[in-house]
Amino acid sequence: MIRNSKSAVSNTPVRFYKAHAFTVSVIACLFLAACASTPPPTQQITAAEVSISHAEQAQVADYASPELSSAREKLTAARAAVAKEDMKAAKRLAEQATLEADLATAKLSAAKAKTVNDEMLKSTSEIKQEMQRNPGVK
Repeated sequence: MIRNSKSAVSNTPVRFYKAHAFTVSVIACLFLAACASTPPPTQQITAAEVSISHAEQAQVADYASPELSSAREKLTAARAAVAKEDMKAAKRLAEQATLEADLATAKLSAAKAKTVNDEMLKSTSEIKQEMQRNPGVK
């Protein structure tokens, strides 16, 4: 019985070290998985490129040049961040570039709508003036 007791005691540290080694290796794997690099934000960069392209095709530069320039700069910065492997910054910059290009397009739409509105107000005013000159004509 003493022999069984000694063998049980001598196996306990081995079991402890094996369990400890397993736990350490699992934690190390989880740590490495958490530290793995974030994939490049290709979807965000593509979206920014498309938004900038649409803005350029709509001739936004006439109405919202600063926003379009900012979008281009941020897209360039996003590509540079990818080259530096700073994927979080690249994603943020690409998303900002998309928003800037969309803002430029929205400003163009607003400017066009204002032009149409101004023309309609002018036409309405001219019609009112014409009606005042000739009140009895039907």
